[in-house]
Amino acid sequence: MLGLMQDWPLLCTKVLDHAALHHGRREVVSRSVEGPIHRTTYAAVRERALRLARRLDMEGIGRGERVATMAWNTWRHLECWYGILGVGAVYHTLNPRLFPDQIAWIMNDAEDRMIFADLTFIPILEAIAPRVPSLRKIVVLTDAAHLPDSTLDLVAYEDWLDEADADFRWVEVDERDAAGMCYTSGTTGNPKGVVYSHRSNILHSFIAIQPDAMNLSSPSRVMPVVPLFHANGWGIAFSCPMVGATMVLPGPKMDGASICELLVGERVTFSAAVPTVWLMLLQHLQASGALLPDLQRVVIGGAACPRIVTETFETLYGVEVVHAWGMTETSPLGTLNVARPETAGQTGEALFDRKQKQGQVPFGVEMKVTDDENRELPRDGKTFGRLKVRGPAVSSAYHRGTGGEAFDTDGWFDTGDVAHIDENGTMQITDRAKDVIKSGGEWISSIDLENLAVSHPDVLEAAVIGIAHPKWDERPLLVVVRRPESALTREAMLDFMAGKVARWWMPDDVAFVDEIPHTATGKIQKMALRRQFEAYRLPGVEALSGDTRV
Repeated sequence: MLGLMQDWPLLCTKVLDHAALHHGRREVVSRSVEGPIHRTTYAAVRERALRLARRLDMEGIGRGERVATMAWNTWRHLECWYGILGVGAVYHTLNPRLFPDQIAWIMNDAEDRMIFADLTFIPILEAIAPRVPSLRKIVVLTDAAHLPDSTLDLVAYEDWLDEADADFRWVEVDERDAAGMCYTSGTTGNPKGVVYSHRSNILHSFIAIQPDAMNLSSPSRVMPVVPLFHANGWGIAFSCPMVGATMVLPGPKMDGASICELLVGERVTFSAAVPTVWLMLLQHLQASGALLPDLQRVVIGGAACPRIVTETFETLYGVEVVHAWGMTETSPLGTLNVARPETAGQTGEALFDRKQKQGQVPFGVEMKVTDDENRELPRDGKTFGRLKVRGPAVSSAYHRGTGGEAFDTDGWFDTGDVAHIDENGTMQITDRAKDVIKSGGEWISSIDLENLAVSHPDVLEAAVIGIAHPKWDERPLLVVVRRPESALTREAMLDFMAGKVARWWMPDDVAFVDEIPHTATGKIQKMALRRQFEAYRLPGVEALSGDTRV
């Protein structure tokens, strides 16, 4: 016997329809790339998204085709997401912090037909666009007055949009159709494409707005500092209009003073960002004496949250910190560390000890840890193993079928993290199965850096490990075995690597050793190497650590 309920498809465009109809006057406030603060409403965003969808249709963009964005969090970027979805196409967010070779590879793998880009990123596009044969139009998110001269054929967004009206109906798609794409940063080989569906985005948003998750509602005033190009923008582009929350979008300015200006001036009650952003904000608050009278809650993810950030937010400013964990493959929310009846009475050190953990799964996410033989391990808060997840907003495969070993026949996705889970369901990451480095919420591939280093003629062997950093969480240390009789120096090594990887991937230091520890099978023992450099301090870290005590 089947239920007799309507088949109402879970489509992302319905979220904006709802927001425009029931919360139409609620504001979307942005710091524009050009500089001034811009104000609009959900009703106006929908009207312009309809025009954008019609304009894409005029360009011949159809169902399932990929349209890239390389843009900051602004109202225009939000319009792009919904307009792309509204014509049945797939928004593909590009991370401009990746090295240009990686971006070009990703665009070719996705076969992007068009791109919407902010003024900031035109130099990147000038370097890569000629290498993407599928790309046929570049629309710059600005008006004609601000459109710069370029070697590329650029189109001003506002002029392009003015060529269409809003007399358009969203293209009807299946809720399981692709809605968005976001690539992992390629920590093991080439980046892998994660493909979100309309259904998964909607269900993820239902998960996110729960009281034990982000706890969003119509009175919320939300500032997503996390970029829309980072792990599906943590789903906030759908969660906020779903409940009618005011959105405050920070644009390109992520420094402490600029973030503080918006938090205070726009009476933000909720925000989400990686730890680096909050360290800069807290430094500014300490220096300026400013307060956060309206901010109630921040979600911190993308990297382990430094304890000092949690303690300072909660004890000095009365802001609740929710430590979260997730991945591009989980849309991204996987766990959030919120108080439960078993822990609600905690104070002092016990409270902050608990808040260091990554937290509990909301309904819609299943999680377990297993040994290498896939046997589930006890939830005792001590026994650690491979962290695996599944759920309606968790990837089942990568674009073009790469990386299939991460997915098993029962639907479990192996996250590559090592963790334990306690009797209350609280998960804590203890290590990473793959030796990637997480810096400022972004992944750095130790393998890529090692491969580059050993291409130097004076390098016999190289390994890269993450060293603790008070601002960026981790920074890479390059450990090198020189060839006999070589006089290779730190400066010469770094000069050799410069320009071949993204600047923020560059090692902070080089350590020369006589040998690197290996396993019996010849593999580098990263854990032994980390123990060897456990007390190592990167150049300048002592001074920086003093600056970040808030």
